[in-house]
Amino acid sequence: MKSLIRKGLVLVALLAIVACNRDKNHPGHIFYPDMAYSQAYDTYTENPVFAEGLTMRTPAEGTIPRGYTPYPFKAKSFDDQQAAGRQLINPVESDKEVLAEGKRLYGIYCMICHGEAGKGDGHLYTSKLFPAKPTSLVEDYVKNKPDGEIYHVITVGSLSGLMGAHGGQIAPHDRWKIIHYVRELSK
Repeated sequence: MKSLIRKGLVLVALLAIVACNRDKNHPGHIFYPDMAYSQAYDTYTENPVFAEGLTMRTPAEGTIPRGYTPYPFKAKSFDDQQAAGRQLINPVESDKEVLAEGKRLYGIYCMICHGEAGKGDGHLYTSKLFPAKPTSLVEDYVKNKPDGEIYHVITVGSLSGLMGAHGGQIAPHDRWKIIHYVRELSK
């Protein structure tokens, strides 16, 4: 019996040695070929592996991307807008480069409604494509608001709903740059 066990161990050791091969082009014996040579599926193609046949999977409910912090204030809430004004501090220091980038971003996202000088006379209003006059960014109503409150309005939209949320379009640090540029416009 001991001799049979010994022979079995020697056979297993020999198989293990034969299966290990240093030639990377021919790795030796493959015990699970479906794992060693898995089939890749393109993002929007059918996939027989999953019940609904979709390759691109929906993230699990409640998950958030790595490095992303959910915005803590609610939209269309006066109290949250005021709280954002008190709690959010502009982390971007204003300089010539920041103002130039803020001006560029303002031209892309804001000028169509608020106008080149920030007076609420953008093309959408003057062409009668938008019926309500946008808020002037250079008058005391906006000049007296803290940066955090303006950031909140850019992120989730205005209380009235006339200005939509731009949080999905403008990166957080770019919103702060736009605020610096708006402050420069009102000088």
